[in-house]
Amino acid sequence: MNCNYELFYTADGVEKSLKNAASNADVELTFSDDGGRRTVTLRALRDVTLNSYAEADHDFFKKLTPERPDPKGDLYFINGYQSWTDTREYYADARERDVYDLPSALVRSYGLDRYGDATFYEYDKRILHGYDWFYVKGTSGGFIANLNGERAYLIIEVTRRIGAVSLISDVRGKKLKAGDEYVVCDYLYRGDYEAGIAAFNERYPKKPVKKLFGYTSWYNYYQKINEEIILRDLSALDGRFELFQIDDGYETFVGDWLDVDPVKFPNGLKGIATNIHEKGMLAGIWLAPFVAETKSRLFNEKRDWFKKDEKGEPFSSGGNWSGFYALDLENPEVRDYIAKCLRHYADMGFDFFKLDFLYAASLPDYEGKTRSEAAEYGYAFLREVLKDKLILGCGATLVNSAGKFDYLRVGPDVSLEFDDKWYMRRMHRERVSTKVTVQNTVYRSFMNGRLFGCDPDVFLLRDYNISLTPEQRRALITLDALFGSLLMTSDNVATYDEKTKELLSSSLELFENARVTAFSRFDDVITVTYELAGKTHTIKYNTEKGVLI
Repeated sequence: MNCNYELFYTADGVEKSLKNAASNADVELTFSDDGGRRTVTLRALRDVTLNSYAEADHDFFKKLTPERPDPKGDLYFINGYQSWTDTREYYADARERDVYDLPSALVRSYGLDRYGDATFYEYDKRILHGYDWFYVKGTSGGFIANLNGERAYLIIEVTRRIGAVSLISDVRGKKLKAGDEYVVCDYLYRGDYEAGIAAFNERYPKKPVKKLFGYTSWYNYYQKINEEIILRDLSALDGRFELFQIDDGYETFVGDWLDVDPVKFPNGLKGIATNIHEKGMLAGIWLAPFVAETKSRLFNEKRDWFKKDEKGEPFSSGGNWSGFYALDLENPEVRDYIAKCLRHYADMGFDFFKLDFLYAASLPDYEGKTRSEAAEYGYAFLREVLKDKLILGCGATLVNSAGKFDYLRVGPDVSLEFDDKWYMRRMHRERVSTKVTVQNTVYRSFMNGRLFGCDPDVFLLRDYNISLTPEQRRALITLDALFGSLLMTSDNVATYDEKTKELLSSSLELFENARVTAFSRFDDVITVTYELAGKTHTIKYNTEKGVLI
């Protein structure tokens, strides 16, 4: 395979580059390419700090020609930066939302640029960009999968007008000493989608991921949970439920994980975990281990435990709660505290840990590390602490989650109305949206059971405290059941009428026994084909209306 390439780096304080050459006085590149995998290894001839490695004009992509000059009908899979980032097959005329199009005062006040990649990737209206996995369907063709995710994110850019594809290996910040060797780029590639998926499946065989049907408290009560609500909803669940997970709201403040709210939970959580086990279910708990909010004791008493920004202030990670900040994961006291909190709940009997806002591990810069290396370090630490406990990662970078977490959220939070409030639709790419998360669930499904079990978030069938129509609720549970490894709800199922109970039962049949064989997009409709009980079925989903048609 041939392409143009360029390495950008700094030596002795001077920004430099190496373009379409194997070496200069500072660095030496070695290329390995077997026709399906390309690896680029750098050897530093002197001390250097890397910035990026870029490639373009790959000859394995089907090219536009005078006979085929327009990429208008082609579909480009653009994988978002983290769990919540919008992800789908785009037509070339689509545009990505740039959070900096919003008023700067609004962005600063609510930390709207902290949830995705806006702080380190410069958006361009002419470009679509995604991370680590990419394909093209249509008159053009091609497939790419990053095999170097433990070192660097692979950013794939598509020039919208002409469909040209280029790659950027995000090695920014990596420091190398003279004599060091470092893989700057390593990826699997094929010339079309089908061959690429086949190669991906061969590379990542199916794993024995256990499907779980369960309950989580968030999408009905949010932080307004208490012992009475939790025990009431637990008592309503029948033997089909395998997991009961307590979400945010049990702690006094985010970050103070050892301080259970004494008003909401006067008897603590240990007895609840015991009750969950007595019903034959796994006991689940939610934490956001890498952050703490402004009102927490942790933030106010241990300010030196937090990463600092360029002004020396704690590094803001977003506007949730009272505003929250990233802990310094290189601080041994921080790691000890996180481990203590996680083990506290493991020793209490919790089996399943939903760990949230994990992008904070790589949001601030860590000296000498790439962003991906920082995330690898943080996620591996969580696995080391929790050992064989089940982990659901959320708000996490996907390539770093593979091999660390049993399950991964693959879309943003479900909203109680299909696409949330009108003003929320103008926010960042990680915003709450049922419309977005259903599409993420479909388009990221090739990862399910291979990199991790995909969590599509919850279905909601209740007819109160919700604005989703009955048709949208049916579509949501159907697609969650077909494409997910977790099937969760926040409903008090004791309120279900007979018709709703029948829908739940039929959806569980899909979840447990159906197998999706294909899906495709045309305009606003996704067509899904699946097999169940020896028969082939086809459904169509309208992405704009959120209903099956």
